[in-house]
Amino acid sequence: MNPEGLPLNHPVFLALDAISSKKIYASCIKKKLFKGEILVSQGEVWPYLFIIQRGKVVAEKDSAEGRSLIAATFSMGELFWGLGFFLENAAMPATLRITEDAELFLWSRRDLLPIIEENGKFSWELAKLAIQRMQQASEILESMTFHPIAVRLARLLLEISGSGQGNPIERNLTLDEMASRVGSTREMVCRLLYKFSDEGLIKINRTEFTIVNPENLNNRAQK
Repeated sequence: MNPEGLPLNHPVFLALDAISSKKIYASCIKKKLFKGEILVSQGEVWPYLFIIQRGKVVAEKDSAEGRSLIAATFSMGELFWGLGFFLENAAMPATLRITEDAELFLWSRRDLLPIIEENGKFSWELAKLAIQRMQQASEILESMTFHPIAVRLARLLLEISGSGQGNPIERNLTLDEMASRVGSTREMVCRLLYKFSDEGLIKINRTEFTIVNPENLNNRAQK
């Protein structure tokens, strides 16, 4: 029987035959977590694959200097894994933290490996997904390496504003969280936000911001 809420329309699951699907259902672990909880910490061996039924999970990487970087964000319907799922005894390169109350479905390497080995299309879809993650990581690395912090911050503001031109947008991210997403410090992010404000790109206060010149902000995001 299908566990309540288990998504069946993900390409990886669609690749399974009926017998393998039953095995998937039988070995599924349903887990509820709340905002701020840690699914797994950087440095732990965590041989699991998971799909998000509800909520958001971020991959947060800490440096030796104590700074952190949000390397990826995963939301409803997305599938991800611990490094130990593919490489036995490999440690997690980042912490997986819950940023919105979440429900996850998890499978252990031990339970899924026989199914992967028996199903070529399942393996193929999982490999394609792994390649997509590598491409995303490459794009993030390129951005962090070649684009100034102001460019990265402008892109973040446009991303979280969506189509909210002229409408106040609640500041759901703290300065530290914004700094983690652009690979900088909270002090630098604060200075740049007020610089954008002085340039007439945004209006900002303690609780919200408004994009008042999206065209020029977009130009800043392209440099």
